[in-house]
Formats: sequence, C-alpha cells, structure tokens
Amino acid sequence: MKILYFDCSSGICGNMTLGALLDIIDDENYFFNEIKKLNLDGYKIEISKKESYGINGRYVNVIVDGKDEYGNIHHHEHNHHHNHKHRNLNDVNEVIDKSSLDDKTKILAKEMFLKVANAESKVHGKLIDEVHFHEVGAIDSIIDIVGTAILINKINPDIIVSSVVNEGHGFIECAHGKMSVPVPATSQIFATENVRFKQIDVDTELVTPTGAAIISTLAKDYTIMPEMKLEKVGYGAGFKDIGYSNLLKVYYGEMTDSKSDMYVIETNIDDSNGEELGYTMEKLFKNNANDVFYTPIFMKKNRPAYKLEVICEKENLDNLLEIIFKETTTIGARFYKVDRAELKREKIEIDTKYGKVTGKKITTPKGEVYIYPEYESIKELAEQKNIPLKELYKLEK
Repeated sequence: MKILYFDCSSGICGNMTLGALLDIIDDENYFFNEIKKLNLDGYKIEISKKESYGINGRYVNVIVDGKDEYGNIHHHEHNHHHNHKHRNLNDVNEVIDKSSLDDKTKILAKEMFLKVANAESKVHGKLIDEVHFHEVGAIDSIIDIVGTAILINKINPDIIVSSVVNEGHGFIECAHGKMSVPVPATSQIFATENVRFKQIDVDTELVTPTGAAIISTLAKDYTIMPEMKLEKVGYGAGFKDIGYSNLLKVYYGEMTDSKSDMYVIETNIDDSNGEELGYTMEKLFKNNANDVFYTPIFMKKNRPAYKLEVICEKENLDNLLEIIFKETTTIGARFYKVDRAELKREKIEIDTKYGKVTGKKITTPKGEVYIYPEYESIKELAEQKNIPLKELYKLEK
C-alpha cells in the first residue's frame, strides 16, 4: 500500500505543497504541461532550490503581473497590467471545468476550492456566490490547488496521512487589515473539517486557508508516521524565517506493516426477532462494515440470545453504532481496537474453459500465490452455461 505522509511541523501552504510534491515526482515538465491545460494567462511560475537552515527545499513562486503571492516585486517581469476582475466560486469552477485536465484532477481541485469558499462565506456572513477572490489572489490559489490535485493524482497514493498541523500565533497584515493567527478562514476550515492542529511559539502565520483546505481534503488521519518502507522525501520550501527550517516534508513509501487498525463492536441481544436481526445485518454491510455475524449465547435466566459482532474501520465506527441502536433493542454496545494481519490481494480476471470469471489473487509474505474465484461471478456463469457450480471452482481451462 503506497502512502504519503505530510509532516506539517512548519505548517502548510499552497506553494510549499507544490514544492514537496514536485520533489516526489521530480518532473517539473510534467507539472508545467498539465498546468497549461487551465488556459490561464497573466502569471509565471518560477521553481528553484531554496535553503532553509541548511536544508534545501524546492521553492515554487507564482508571480502575477510582477508580484509574487507575498507581495514582493519582481522588476524583471514585464510591467503590463491586466484589467483585473473579481472571481467567485462559480467562475473558478468554470475555469477548472473548461480545462482539458482529467476528471479526477478537476473533482479534487474543486473540492479543495469549495472548502476555502465555504470558510470565507461563513466568516464574512455572505452567501457562497457572493464571496469574491481578486484575480491576483485567485490565480495564486488556482495554481496552488489545481497544481496539488495534478501532482497527487500523478503520485496516486493509496492513503494520505498527516502529522498534527502546527500553526503560529500573533498577527499578520492581510487585505482586511491586521488579523490574529490563525486567520478566520483557516480557523473555520480547522473547525468544519476536524483538522487536528496546535499553536506553537512562532510569531507568524504557518497555515494559510489554501494550506488548510489542501490538508483537510487529503489527510485521512492526523497521527505520527506509520511504519513504512521509505522511498522518497519531498521538501517544499516556504518564504519566512521562523527560527528553524521552514519546510513542508512529505514522505512517500510502502506501508510495510501488515497489521491494520480495526474495531470490533459487540452487543448481546435477547429480545429482537429474526427478521429484525437479518435486516440489521444487511444494513450494517451496506454501510461499510467489514464483517457482521451472530453467535448463539445464553443470557441471564438461561434465556437464548445472540451476540452481534461487527468488524469495521475507525471511520465507520460511529455510523455503525448508530445503526445498531436504531435497528435493534440493545441499549448498550462495547467496542475495542484490534490489529488485523492482512494478506496482499488484487482483483483479477480468470479464464476458464466455460468463460471468464472475476476473482482475487492472494499473496503471502513468503510469495506464495493463491487464486480464488468470486462467488457471484461464478454463480452467474454457472446459471448462464447450466453447469454445476463445483465445476467452475476447479478453474479448469
């Protein structure tokens, strides 16, 4: 399982994300060719190496009409002025939709931009369509967010995890005047998206609203780095001197631990009928339970009953508990975390002398391979060919 781990100990912003991900793919031409598909003009992207406290990171600078996103003037740029307009979310989505980027990139980019717009809408008390981005700021955000989506889909990790996100404190100057850190839009994204963060003793902003939208969309969890076989480390350089290396570090590798964190839910039920229990099982499976089963037990006064057990991932725990309480007569359930050893598996197509069926290929840690047909697939073929099911299980070609 391929994993990206974001170390946000120096915070996160759009250009730091681009720099770190570009370090991972190490193909700037691919990035430039893809970003051109947006068909935007009036900007230039400079990519360079920047040292921060002895460590080199990749620094991505988006320059719009001679100014970068930090307001620094680049005199070598042509001093031509565009007739700037304001863009709202629909305008930004239109730019993305009209591009020739692939659909997966478009969907991811629009999801991140929506979070920024929703936060600004909430903070300023406006409808989302009334939230406008000045063109210069909008171009920065579009490049940062769409560029991130391009690179994430190029890397194509199976899972993305982040550290707890570090944010600074104090005040910064912005378009609306002096604001405390984290700025309102970033705070709103933290709250709405349940981002785990903490403030550290750095007197400046470490997390921009764009950075908050990026990490809240990508990260499945905020924790210490899982066990992994490290393949690459990307360093995205920031602009500020924060007293230590201002770098976003992104680690890419293979998760080597075959144990995955799972939860088991248990509850004893002695006064629900068979139809209710059967319906509950179906509903639990439809809502992403990994396994559901009943065990006959005897409860107090020797009454026959059933123990319901559900195996699930952490993210589905609360929803499955709610279903159990809603659909059964139980008034309490216990749950606990367990480890699960899981073999590597992949879906395959199996040729038999009767036709093709789908199946799964299982590989053990020692490299032994086992192939198992999927029941529904061989059932369908058995009915079509009017042959015994057991014949297909032989997998004769």
